[in-house]
Amino acid sequence: SNFALGDPLPGIAKLSWLAWGSLSNRWDLTMQLTGIARDIWNEKYRFKDNAGEPVDRTVEDTWKRVATALAVPERLHADKWATTFYEALSDFSVLPAGRIIAGAGTGRGVSLLNCFVMGKVPDSLDGIYGMLRSSALTMQQGGGIGTDFSTLRPNGALITKLGVGASGPLTFMDSWDSMCRTIMSAGHRRGVMMGTLRCDHPDIEAFIEAKRDPKRWRMFNVSVLVTDAFMEAVRLDQDWDLVFEGKVYKTVRAADLWNKIMRSTYDYADPGVLFIDRINRANPLSYAEELITTNPCAEEPLPEWGSCCLGSANLTRVVDNPFTDRATVNHSRLAHAAQVLTRMLDNVIDVTNYPLPQQQEEM
Repeated sequence: SNFALGDPLPGIAKLSWLAWGSLSNRWDLTMQLTGIARDIWNEKYRFKDNAGEPVDRTVEDTWKRVATALAVPERLHADKWATTFYEALSDFSVLPAGRIIAGAGTGRGVSLLNCFVMGKVPDSLDGIYGMLRSSALTMQQGGGIGTDFSTLRPNGALITKLGVGASGPLTFMDSWDSMCRTIMSAGHRRGVMMGTLRCDHPDIEAFIEAKRDPKRWRMFNVSVLVTDAFMEAVRLDQDWDLVFEGKVYKTVRAADLWNKIMRSTYDYADPGVLFIDRINRANPLSYAEELITTNPCAEEPLPEWGSCCLGSANLTRVVDNPFTDRATVNHSRLAHAAQVLTRMLDNVIDVTNYPLPQQQEEM
């Protein structure tokens, strides 16, 4: 079953809270964050009411809130798993991503998923601005987005029914950039986006050069989707066709295009490179999905409407005898942390709000 954040949480009502007390012999529940850690918790993750007054009095309150909310899908075993989750959180053995800590158990209509990859952008005005609207709704709930613009016809391509040339994907990326500057993501932060274009798109050269203008695409990270065929053409010093829907718009030297990417990356830190064919070959779900681009920071390639459900295991907590010649990894503790984190994040998929139904279906 799925539980929306705004719904009543039956697990909370049933919790005896004796479980929290039973942990006091093993953890210092008066632990205080200090310095920058406390500032970050207070500014970004501490639950406060609409007047700005703290609801989470201590960091332990934050862990209780998150642990309880993420245990709800466990139903009859909610007490047990809330305790287990709290134990791992308060020990800093695991740490869910920021949207989870900030939103879980607050009752607010925000997403606990950090980032999304949007669907393929239809090559029509209705389709483009429909996707822009979907992107705005996603960012409003706290999600960063990745979008591949390779489906849009290049600058100057004929729009037959109007008898005029298309403006191309780069101008529509300007619209996305403006939208992102306007939307305050989940009321706490500005949004961030990834924009990609294939290495054989006719507008790829302009895409590579776009960020030479320091005022353009300030809300975007950008990357070129690089294919195996392109890298082979670079290796063999061959020509490379820039095509859209079977029509060759221009032919360039592959090595020149590659060098242009590298020079721009060196000078302006963009674009990045995503080896999209290799990414899809390495995907264990390649039989069921196509990975089309990544989330904004490029750590997770995703299919259409896919989402990042993120968390970290703290490896410093699984080292016995640290900073000595006897330092070893405690594999039992590592296995436990991985199991708890996996279960916790699996429950996030059930309790989170989804900005769009396509995202919920995909997850």
